[in-house]
Parts: sequence; structure tokens; C-alpha cells
Amino acid sequence: MLIRAAELRGEPCDVRLENGRITGVAPAGGLARAAGEATFDAEHGALLPGLHDHHIHLMALAASVNSVSCGPPTVRTVSELALALAAASPRSGWIRGVGYHDSVAGTLDRGRLDSLRSDVAVRVQHRSGACWSLNSAALAQLGPLARDLDGVERSAAGNPTGRLFGLDGWLRTRLRPGTPPDLRPVGRRLAGFGVTGVTDATANNGAEALGHLEDAVEGGALPQQLQVMGTLDLPTPRSRRVVRAAHKVVLSERDLPGPDSLGERFRAAHALGRSVAVHCATRAELVLACAAFSAGGTIPGDRIEHASIAPPEITALLATLDLTVVTQPNFIAERGDAYRREVAADDLPWLYRGAGFCDAGVPLGGGTDAPFGTPDPWRAIAAAVDRVAPDGEPLAASEALTPERALALFTSPPTAPGGPPRRVEPGAPADLVLLDRPWHAARTRLASQLVRATWCDGERVHDRSQTQD
Repeated sequence: MLIRAAELRGEPCDVRLENGRITGVAPAGGLARAAGEATFDAEHGALLPGLHDHHIHLMALAASVNSVSCGPPTVRTVSELALALAAASPRSGWIRGVGYHDSVAGTLDRGRLDSLRSDVAVRVQHRSGACWSLNSAALAQLGPLARDLDGVERSAAGNPTGRLFGLDGWLRTRLRPGTPPDLRPVGRRLAGFGVTGVTDATANNGAEALGHLEDAVEGGALPQQLQVMGTLDLPTPRSRRVVRAAHKVVLSERDLPGPDSLGERFRAAHALGRSVAVHCATRAELVLACAAFSAGGTIPGDRIEHASIAPPEITALLATLDLTVVTQPNFIAERGDAYRREVAADDLPWLYRGAGFCDAGVPLGGGTDAPFGTPDPWRAIAAAVDRVAPDGEPLAASEALTPERALALFTSPPTAPGGPPRRVEPGAPADLVLLDRPWHAARTRLASQLVRATWCDGERVHDRSQTQD
């Protein structure tokens, strides 16, 4: 394909795509159309490298399509939660809720859930992804919970409260086997945002999950290039479009390991040639991760997911350790008002930092954490620039990035988030996004509605001018 009159670094250019690569770039009119070559008139829209979401959860995002929204902004009160659960129809004997936040109805345990819906098994995931709340009918279906099963919250009398922490994989094995979620709507939706690559950051990805993701890529359901994090024994992918990424480690302040044992786990991954990605949502978790990396050493590719609270002294340590951070600025736009109420005042200036990481020399990439955040990366890019909470008030405004730096959060290489942004140039993969206007005009809006067309591996997978199936 020959793309004509695309705005590229401020100048109108022609760009040729062949066999999944960019093979030619010249000033507009400088490339002659080859016999039989398709052409696409860019009409001076900005042609950019396709966006890469460096932290997303594809299977959970697909499953959320058939789940009940149980938290803000859709559900904000107990009565609204009751109505949402009452209207829900069970699938395979269960109602699955997502996005719950304590501001709706406080701590959601089996008693509270029973008062809202007790005639069918209900499980509701907290929007942090760390906890599932189950009603009595759901617990009955799972059967007795072993006393030595870590992550089961119990009352003073020793009875399960219905809250399960960090037990996603265990819960999945206890539920009735079902058809894996269809990833085609996810792939299509992401292409509409200009996303041509993703890193699935699900910690318990193993051989089965990898196989389903690879089938989706090879079958065309997921047109995006795919990096897959997961367990230490995650197999090597068979597809050329899928790459085995870091070993994912989730830390929980409720039950933190010692730094030496965590460092040993890092060394075990490094010995297998695997980098490590560590989930750190609190200051304590981030301090522990830094201590463990100090003990276990670092290799290129080691990274911190979220680094939600990173004061200057810890930020400096991240730079010293050569660790990359993958942040989610969209959480400021989605949850900033709740953070202002719930996060300690001393920590608010260091929440989901942007400029502070860059100024300290910490490589900074961006992800949406969908479905725990919006899957639209343009909202994350805009939030990194304006840092405005849902109540309209700014949050840690000094951490704001320029539009160009915010865009770079999602255009850095898939294997090196925070590295130099990819460029539209000969030899580069033909993974591209075309906006409907030049960059100097688009940068003032930064909205997904600006995306006109998307190419993955040279194939046009989204074109707003054509009817989408």
C-alpha cells in the first residue's frame, strides 16, 4: 500500500508499506504508485507509530463484556448496586461483577452481598483486581475452603467472610469449565484506538492462557503484536507475533515476603533469561521491590508496574537500579477524587508520577491496566498532560507531561517501555495509526475519536471511513 499526503514530523509525506514493513518514505508526491498497488489518501492527517499498551489484561477485558459493572462511575450507591445485581442474569450459574469500590457500599463481604442478591452465586471483583467478594451461594458452590489456603479472609470465629485475595487462578480452577472469552471484540476495539501492540501483564498466565492468546493472534481475533508476561514456567510462544515477556510478581502489603527471599525469586527468573516485572501499588511494596532488586540484581527489562506512590528518595533509587516504570496516568482522570480522600496527604504529590520519573532518568512507559482502567490509551495520554481528577480539580499538577512526552509513553518499543519513541521510517514495522488532522492540531485534543485508520503488520485493521462489522 502507498499512503499519500500523511503529515510526518511536520511535513507532508508519502509512505510505502510492503510485507509488514515500511519500505519507503518521501516528500508528498515523491513515491510513484506501483502497478496494482493500493493507495490511501491520508489528507494530511498525522501518521504515527501504532500505540503499544505496555500493561493490559486481555482475558479479563474480554470477560468484562459479560460482567456487571458494580462501581463508579456506573454504580455509586448501595441502591444502584442492588438494582444492578437484581437485573443481572446468571451465566453458567454465576453472576460476575467487576469494578467495585468501597465508596459504594463499604467492605463487600458475604453478608452484604447476601442482602443484595442471595438466590444465585455472585462474585464481585474489586476495581484494584486484588480481591473477589463472594456471597453465600457462591461459597457453597466452591465447597469447603481449606484452612491453609492463603488469601481467604476469615472472621474472628474462623469462618470465611467471602473475601478472597490473590486467588484468581485458584478460583478459576474451581469454577465450571467454560469456553474462553472471545477476544475478537477486544482486538477490534483496541485497533479502533490505534493500538497495534499490547503487553498482557497477567501474573498467572501459563501454558493454557498463552495457547488461547496465540490462537487469537494466529486466527486474526487479535491483530495486535503481543507480549505475554506470566509465571516462571511460561512456555516459549510458537507464533512469530507473540513474545514471552517478563516473569510477573505481584506484591501485596497484606502479606509481604522478606527481601532476601524475593531477591532469590528474581535471581531464579534471571537465570532463565527472564526479566522481572513487579506489581507495586503502595510505598511499602515499592520499597521492598527495590530492596529485593538490590539483593538479587537487575537485568535489562526489569520493571515496576504502577509505582503508584514514589517519593523522590525512592525515585532516585529506581534510577540507580536501572529499573523501568510502567505507569497508568488514566487512573488520575478516573479515580483522582477518590485518591484525594483515601491517600495520605503526604503521598498525594508522588501519586502516578510523570515528570518526576523522567527528570530523574527513570525510563517511563504507559499502560491502561484495562479492564481495571479504561482501555482507551488516548485518555491516559490526555490525563498525563492535564492531570485533572473527575471532580475537575488537578492532582499533583507538577507531574504533568508535554503532549509529545505523554504520547511517547505508548510509542516506546514493546520490549523497552520508556525507550526512544519508535519512528515512521524505512525498515520499521508497518504498525501505524493515522489521525484525522496534523499533529499540531491533534495535540490540543488527544482523543481516540481522532483515530482515522490503523495498520497492524501492514494490514489495515481499522478505517473509520468504512463500515465496521
